[in-house]
Amino acid sequence: MDLGISGRRAAVAAASRGLGYATAAALAAEGVQVAICSRHRDDIGQAADRIGDGAVPIVADVHTADGARGFIDAARDALGGLDILVPNAGGPPPGDFSSTDVEQYLEAFELNCMSVIAMCHAAVPDMRAQRWGRVVAITSIAVRQPMPGLILSNVARAGATGFLKTLAREVAGDGVTVNSLQPGTHDTDRVRQLGHADPSGVPAGMLGRPGDFGAIAAFLCSEHAGFLTGAAVPVDGGAYAGLL
Repeated sequence: MDLGISGRRAAVAAASRGLGYATAAALAAEGVQVAICSRHRDDIGQAADRIGDGAVPIVADVHTADGARGFIDAARDALGGLDILVPNAGGPPPGDFSSTDVEQYLEAFELNCMSVIAMCHAAVPDMRAQRWGRVVAITSIAVRQPMPGLILSNVARAGATGFLKTLAREVAGDGVTVNSLQPGTHDTDRVRQLGHADPSGVPAGMLGRPGDFGAIAAFLCSEHAGFLTGAAVPVDGGAYAGLL
């Protein structure tokens, strides 16, 4: 299927590896010009080389609102504008209520909520002006079903989801869609570091493949998905058991 986005311009945050990288690679395969970022020059340069197709590596730290805005500004300058935004960032440290200090919530909120807000503030006004845009944020299935031992991620990503849903309703009439993808257990470095790489709780019987996740993200960025907005879509192999 031709997604109808060849020649579009995308900024994909935290894309040196994992689901961010897979999303950037899937967009590039559809003919999208992609700018990708990481805090580490070597890592993001190597990722851009693997993606090919003129992928632009940018060194940026989206762990802060200023860094997140800086990435969008650099991506816009490099590509001559932006049509697609994929907010993404690494997860905060694991911990439960008893082991987590109050100050850590502010850090997690900046990492996984304020960074999303800042990137949207920097990118969405131009999308509205040009009457076309796609925002597809990468969050977590923990928004629907909080995960034990990840209280910081559960709280911060839920806040980001509330922002994205509100934004989606405000900009839908301007040709801009705003959605999020909620990954479950995928075969990524983050999942393995957390010790969550056991697929026994996944009805599909396997860890998610990053490439498959990237293909879903690319579809949400497509022309065909123009009437899909305000959605938070679980991509978890059936692990989430709720009806809603």
